Amino acid sequence: MTRELILGGARSGKSRLAEQQAAASGMAVHVIVTAEALDEEMSARIARHRADRPAGWTVLEAPRALALALEATAAPERCVVVDCLTLWLANLLDGAETLPPGAGAELLPAFARERAALLGLVPRLPGRVIFVANEVGLGLVPETPLGRLFRDEAGRLNQAIAALADRVVFVAAGLPLVLKS
Repeated sequence: MTRELILGGARSGKSRLAEQQAAASGMAVHVIVTAEALDEEMSARIARHRADRPAGWTVLEAPRALALALEATAAPERCVVVDCLTLWLANLLDGAETLPPGAGAELLPAFARERAALLGLVPRLPGRVIFVANEVGLGLVPETPLGRLFRDEAGRLNQAIAALADRVVFVAAGLPLVLKS
């Protein structure tokens, strides 16, 4: 039973590293994807990721109910790659623009429920699970309240998953830096 978090910026190589580790695990690989093809550009990104994965891997789409998908997929003989937590978070923040100024995302019922379910499940997951997430806190402070809420919640989620993970790796320019082992 191993849980790993791979963090990095956009196009840092984090998904590639997760896929390499999954392939090297010798286990059956299942990928849980959280992106939704809501426009042509995102469709193209999803197609690129799909083309990069070996044909024998099982792929499950879970844009919102990630804990449920993980519970159904994780098994002692499997390596599960979750790509990515940041898109999943963005999906759950739907409606956040209507929150009162300064309010946290915990006021969004779907967000609060799904985040709690995921964090409660992670310590009990069998097999190997590799979470992929963006590190969004290294850039400029977002101009909008929604942007700042997203950045803050992404940071909180990354910290919570990192605390539960056995291993945490930060990727920059395709190079992994082990933060926790």
